[in-house]
Amino acid sequence: MSLLSVQNLTVRYGERKIVDDVRFTLNEGDWLMIVGPNGAGKSTIVNAVSQSAPYTGDVQVLGKDVRRYRAHELAKLVGVLAQTHTMGYGFTVGSVVRLGRYAYAPGLFSAGHAEDEAAVAEALALTGLTEIADQNVLTLSGGELQRTFLAQLFAQNPRVLLLDEPTNHLDLVYQKQVFELIRGWLKSPGRAVASVVHDLSLARAYGSHALLLDDGKTLAYGAMDDVFSPEHLDHAYNMDVFAWMRGLLSQWQVENEDQ
Repeated sequence: MSLLSVQNLTVRYGERKIVDDVRFTLNEGDWLMIVGPNGAGKSTIVNAVSQSAPYTGDVQVLGKDVRRYRAHELAKLVGVLAQTHTMGYGFTVGSVVRLGRYAYAPGLFSAGHAEDEAAVAEALALTGLTEIADQNVLTLSGGELQRTFLAQLFAQNPRVLLLDEPTNHLDLVYQKQVFELIRGWLKSPGRAVASVVHDLSLARAYGSHALLLDDGKTLAYGAMDDVFSPEHLDHAYNMDVFAWMRGLLSQWQVENEDQ
């Protein structure tokens, strides 16, 4: 049984189809990279699957229609990381991470259990945030804030992560940190990830599968090397992608040779 199955997913805004009959499946250990040019419908897919946008089609988690889950039940299975985060209050890092355990609380005002505190402590340690757990999130850098919300997801301990450009606007060092953290999380059994990614190099370096979109439709879907072919990429981006990437790489090779 797949962890996540998406079939015939269609999203309309008025008369326009933003996502048109998209299908994909996540099995244990999969890291699906959702790629394509701007306006291809990538983020809309994450919004629809996470029940944040209306859609038609069939979305199943562990073989059950996602709409049949209660909110706290679904939160134990699917976690979502948005592109940006707006914090209007000075919560501590630890408090934000602890919010990832709300689905496990028997009541709104319930006290934390030892299991919850252990999950929070582990998430903070995994993301390197233990030493700043008491720091105000309004004082964090962009990379630290993104790691805080990633730690919240780790504390939530879902089976599937849906990530919408998880390293958007982050420096190189933070991009590497976040992707390596996700790769480490994925090594545990029974987990899968789907990420919207603009950077094709990051997608190819970390993904096992890819969904390439063009104008809301699936141009290619499958194993990474099959999707990231010159034919598919050139069609989607209307340029010679491989030549562009090789040209970028050659600049670094020349510099290394001169040293």
